Amino acid sequence: MHLFLTNFFNISSLMPVQYLLWQGLRLTLLLSVVALPLAILCGLSVALLYSFAGKRVRRFMLVLIDLMRAFPVLMMLILIYYSLPFLGITLGGFSAVVAAIVLNNTGYFSEIFRAGLESIPVSQMEAAQALGFHRTKAMFYIILPQVLRRAAAPLASNSLELVKTTSIAGLVAIPELIRSAEIAQEQIYNPTPLSAVGIIFFVLLWPFSHLVSRLERGALRGRVDL
Repeated sequence: MHLFLTNFFNISSLMPVQYLLWQGLRLTLLLSVVALPLAILCGLSVALLYSFAGKRVRRFMLVLIDLMRAFPVLMMLILIYYSLPFLGITLGGFSAVVAAIVLNNTGYFSEIFRAGLESIPVSQMEAAQALGFHRTKAMFYIILPQVLRRAAAPLASNSLELVKTTSIAGLVAIPELIRSAEIAQEQIYNPTPLSAVGIIFFVLLWPFSHLVSRLERGALRGRVDL
């Protein structure tokens, strides 16, 4: 037991490199704060465009959404960061990571919103238009509030996964939390920084994971109970 604690929970060895973990935590949070709203906004935009588009455009969009969901986010980052410069488009490491995460998660969020939109009876839109609402106005004032409530649980769940996905930033030398822990481990020859990262992620994400569970239980009961 003493050997295990010395190797994986050696607090004294962690102190000289704690600044690296703080640096990684700041970058992980920054990536999440930038990428998450963009992914949700793009996903909602794609779902709304799908709802207004014709059949041919819808088929094309479904193929595009499936590609975004099926394509590994790590490969997407490699293509964006290393291949686009050959086309004259060069993105910095941070921008490339955000772009890869947003593109990948747009596919997931758009499907969540699309399913939510299709779960609303068509009669509601017809009734709104009969009362004089323009289709666009009815969508934003009547349909979308219901969609957001029904989609709350899967949106929250995918948001958690997005935060974890920020670990791909280490591939392009962006020192997010896990990459910073690896650097710290190399400096002190001890895996305690990686254990610390596990604890940090648990402390950060467990409250949100608990919220997701409550939302999912609320959805099963036919309501969202916050």
